[in-house]
Amino acid sequence: MNRRKFVAATALAAAAQAADAPVRATPLKAGYWGPQFYDEKERAELLDVLDSRSPFRWYGPQPPTKVLQFEKEFAAHMASKYALGVTSGTAALQCAMAAFEIGPGDEVILPAWTWHSCFNAVVLAGALPVCAEIDETFNIDPSSVERLITPQTKLIMAVHLQGNPCHLDRILAIAKKHKLRVLEDCAQSVGASYKGRPVGSYGDIGIYSLQMNKSITAGEGGALVTNDPTLFERAARFQDLGGFRAPHAEAIGGAHLGWTFGANYRMSEFTGGVLLAQLRKLDRICQAVRHNAKQVYEGIRDLPNVKFRDLPDPVGELGSGVFLDFRTKERADKFLAAMKAENVLASKPGGSVILPTLPHIMAKKSLHPNWPSFQSARGKSIRYAPDTCPRTIDILQRYAGVLMDPKFTPTDTADIIKAIRKVHPTV
Repeated sequence: MNRRKFVAATALAAAAQAADAPVRATPLKAGYWGPQFYDEKERAELLDVLDSRSPFRWYGPQPPTKVLQFEKEFAAHMASKYALGVTSGTAALQCAMAAFEIGPGDEVILPAWTWHSCFNAVVLAGALPVCAEIDETFNIDPSSVERLITPQTKLIMAVHLQGNPCHLDRILAIAKKHKLRVLEDCAQSVGASYKGRPVGSYGDIGIYSLQMNKSITAGEGGALVTNDPTLFERAARFQDLGGFRAPHAEAIGGAHLGWTFGANYRMSEFTGGVLLAQLRKLDRICQAVRHNAKQVYEGIRDLPNVKFRDLPDPVGELGSGVFLDFRTKERADKFLAAMKAENVLASKPGGSVILPTLPHIMAKKSLHPNWPSFQSARGKSIRYAPDTCPRTIDILQRYAGVLMDPKFTPTDTADIIKAIRKVHPTV
């Protein structure tokens, strides 16, 4: 081989080797958002509580202030009149059920794909969960909702999953037509907005999770917002053993309901302090995630036949993940394997479960054999099974994407783009 042919062959071999090399030397994966922003602000709030020796939210050696201040600022941030801090998003859901007076004989429509807490809250209220299909937002499908309404339907649970608002206008129109309440579950979309207003501010009640996997966090925590003073009083009473404390009564112009039964979901001052510091960083966190997601969207938008997840409000969604429709489960699975080989970790839609496919739900297990949810003729007749939500299963099998992180660097987002552009044509 002469020198010219040798150099050419060497160059081709080097190019082939470079093409086969993974995009990254080490894996890239999104982390937990809120804790990445912990600093002296959270530390100072915790030390304030320690120094006050008043960790209980209602009284102590010094007047507690953290949870009340968090509630005030959270309500303003979510464009709502009233906010209630509680121990978790699950607790917020149960407070909402109490506020709506959901009970035996009532039906609540919720998406077939959401977290356990949504289904559990309905069952714990003694009511009947009715599962609707999702659409390509990964959220509840409005057309599926309307077909499921019966005279016993009392509430529609509109869950905004993985940072993306559902088709809220259509849900609200259906609720108005049928005189139903709407609960917005914003657990996975804290900081998202819909047509210029925060999610949670459109329905009768909005609930939020502030757990480790969420936009801001104190490890655990939750909140509920509403503009309705009666709903607020019922929720506040339920989370505090049936009582109603003076600061909450003052917020709505006085107590109007009497003592009732309730649980204990009071937020501590330690949690309130950390969340107060985190809340003041929420806009910055969301802006960073949206910026990174925008870079990826723009970097792959020109790929042939690319189809993104349906975004009812592209400006308002968080950008938690950039998801693509691969048309079949096999192609989506192939994409995941190929991205893993590039050290850019991708996933199917996550953070929720397909409720009607879970064995304990199919069997209608509850806390007691005579639990009221499934004892009525309607409760006995309703089925939970994979064949009740085929579209939900299909959508979740054929979509895959990359989760985003507020701390991704320009190099990280460039690597995501490079990996998708390299892999997409091969699947």
